[in-house]
Amino acid sequence: MSHAQKHIQSFHFRTGDLIADKYEILSRLGAGWEGEVYRIRERGTRIERAAKFFFPQRSNPKVMSNWYARKLHKLQDCPILIQYHNREEITYHEIPVLFLVSEYVEGELLSSFIRRQRGGRISVFQGVHLLHALAVGMEAVHRHREYHGDLHADNVIIRRHGLGFDLKVLDLYDWGKSNREIMQEDICDMIRIFYDSIGGKRLYAKHPREVKEICCGLKRSLILDKFRSVRKLREHLEEMHWS
Repeated sequence: MSHAQKHIQSFHFRTGDLIADKYEILSRLGAGWEGEVYRIRERGTRIERAAKFFFPQRSNPKVMSNWYARKLHKLQDCPILIQYHNREEITYHEIPVLFLVSEYVEGELLSSFIRRQRGGRISVFQGVHLLHALAVGMEAVHRHREYHGDLHADNVIIRRHGLGFDLKVLDLYDWGKSNREIMQEDICDMIRIFYDSIGGKRLYAKHPREVKEICCGLKRSLILDKFRSVRKLREHLEEMHWS
């Protein structure tokens, strides 16, 4: 089989399709460069899971799926991450396809949630709660000397909101071996999420001093000089005084 024949643009699974003789397709949750994610149900237990199917033409699916599995297993005590269960392999149109099975999380993408709010933004105080929830969750990841690598509003799931937020993050990115610089990018990404969620550039000038002390005009050097770690960011949010 030629390399061109191995390209899959979409799996086109339909509700009710049976996968690997033990998983029933319920719905498609999303798609990205690496593959597609579906909500599935185990036939035996009737428990709902999520399954990420890797496109065979993207890098090396075996290496990629192994990396995901090992990293999620290593970080299984970090509540902000989806919990990994197992890896499976099927044949799709005579092409071997790997997929990872993980917990299924009810919720809404942060990007969609923000768009639904009045004015397409949340209040400053809600934004601070959101940033704090991200900081608490990612602090646990960084404690393992690991990173997310690609935090943005399209890979954060809000499961509920009120006084605070219960979050999950998706789609870890492999930048190679973890180091301080990569981990610091998570900090900048979290502050960018906060900045965008409360109105972004169009409202930044009107925000109170406390917001600007967090965002630092989105200047990376200023952010990292002030928040050298996620712990420093979390502590700042917990101890900040409002004028």
